[in-house]
Amino acid sequence: MALRWALAESEGAGTLFPDERVAERHVGKGAYAGMEFLHVNARSIINTVPPESVMPFRHTINPYRGCSHACVYCFARPTHDYLGLGIGEDFERKIVVKVNAVERLRAELRSPKWDGSHIAMGTNTDPYQHAEGKYHLTRGIVETLSAARNPFSILTKSTLVLRDGALLAAAAQRTDVSVSFSIGTLDRSVWKLTEPGTPPPDRRVEAVRRLTDLGLSCGVLVAPVLPGLSDSEAQLTEVVEACAAAGAVSVSGVPLHLRGTVRGHYFDWLSSARPDLVRLHRGRFRRGAYQEDDERERVAGIVRAAARRCGMTGRDRHRGRVGDSDGEAGATATKAVEDRPLPAGRGGRQLRLL
Repeated sequence: MALRWALAESEGAGTLFPDERVAERHVGKGAYAGMEFLHVNARSIINTVPPESVMPFRHTINPYRGCSHACVYCFARPTHDYLGLGIGEDFERKIVVKVNAVERLRAELRSPKWDGSHIAMGTNTDPYQHAEGKYHLTRGIVETLSAARNPFSILTKSTLVLRDGALLAAAAQRTDVSVSFSIGTLDRSVWKLTEPGTPPPDRRVEAVRRLTDLGLSCGVLVAPVLPGLSDSEAQLTEVVEACAAAGAVSVSGVPLHLRGTVRGHYFDWLSSARPDLVRLHRGRFRRGAYQEDDERERVAGIVRAAARRCGMTGRDRHRGRVGDSDGEAGATATKAVEDRPLPAGRGGRQLRLL
């Protein structure tokens, strides 16, 4: 069975993946039962962040779209909406796989136009999500970047990264490599409620320890910090202290923000899962996508203070600061940057699945 993407405003004038109009649909089996994988050939794999962006990197790679981690707050969800897919279960179960990612990367690194700049991975959806166990695209990308001595960083919530520990350690001997983990809480009840498809947070802390033992530089984003769920001083301090003990070299706190359609998705979930917290959230987000400055600074201040006591910094060693109090400078705050369309009515084209 094949699915075709087309521009809703055109008659086949272009596609999301112009080199290959057909997205092949593969139904997951065994360990991947309940999932669908949409195979596509991407025209390019290295994305360039707009020059006006405040992000601490200029280039990204994302071999997958959609994410089985199913984090209720994930602001990459609208990237499925742009395809005509749902931002709820579709985002979690229908994963776009750029099957030619490694081949495209090899070609793009050979281009005389490529200057060897740092490349960030994990900025849109997790490069070590469940699909990586099947497709090994991230592993192939790491191998290719290592061979080219091209610096890179990885942001993940997955312990699957340990599979590539030796490969990453070898790459770090050739170029600038770092790994960051997103660990928003150590509370297993909060974890099960809000990010059910991810490994438990204590296992992520252990992954920090194991990668550090291999000689890798590991940072942590306490992100996102959820109002009424994971934002107490005791909870935040607990995460920082555990990560420091595991050998993390940096830590930053990123409060929750809710932009666009993610806001409605999150509040729908909250009304069902924790209706007692709806009023608190409405108050925190009464002025828009971001919480008040004083609340954001409170969270950032607790994390910074705990990090200092543990001898860590609030800075990411590989590419500037992550997790500023505005919630934008952290790598987790960039998950939709490559795939963001122009607004409707301003030259943008709405994609739909035919």
